[in-house]
Amino acid sequence: MVKLVEVVEALELCPQGSYDPERPVKAGYVGDLLSDVMAHAQEGSLWVTMQSHQNIVAVAVLVGMAGIVITGDRPVKPETLETARREQVALFSASSRSFEVCGRLFACLKDKE
Repeated sequence: MVKLVEVVEALELCPQGSYDPERPVKAGYVGDLLSDVMAHAQEGSLWVTMQSHQNIVAVAVLVGMAGIVITGDRPVKPETLETARREQVALFSASSRSFEVCGRLFACLKDKE
């Protein structure tokens, strides 16, 4: 199992608040359609998305995500940051596009099997 801190380092993610570095990351999930993420993502996944509105935090809580990565250098809205802080959801930003982040996440998780 991979720890969140290992994924953050391997993917060169920028934390957007505090997070539990020891939290396990069991899988990854990429998607921008919230209903799809709710229906198909696994608990403990790191969610890769281009969405940055505060509803992503609610979905992450519902599914039990290890965290959310907002890709493409998209600005994170203040209300999203506040909701993530309040709900204790790990939130990260990445300058890379979702495709690249997912490839690197897959390699990181595969190396630890």
